[in-house]
Amino acid sequence: MSARWHILHDADSVTLARHLPPRLELAVQTVLPRMNPVRLAHQIRQDLWRSLQSLRGFSPVVRLDPVEGGWAVTAGGRAPQPIADAAFARAQAVLDDPSNRARWVRHAGAIK
Repeated sequence: MSARWHILHDADSVTLARHLPPRLELAVQTVLPRMNPVRLAHQIRQDLWRSLQSLRGFSPVVRLDPVEGGWAVTAGGRAPQPIADAAFARAQAVLDDPSNRARWVRHAGAIK
């Protein structure tokens, strides 16, 4: 079975979601350097899923909005309510992990 991911382009922003419309009931944020947005979104989505796959009903969403020199990343997705604080902490840990960030730059290719 192949997964179908929706890639939405809105002006300069990119949103990757499994289900439409994308919903961010669980959302965390960070800023990353400019790189290929679709590759970056897929990498973040994979790591987010690995961290939160035990959260029943979770469906990842990653949104990238351009900022000076990079991307404002909002990562999270659909999740059943109420959402435990631990789920937010695990999602933020994915975005803040230095090894994840280095791998994302290698895979998505930093643009200078």
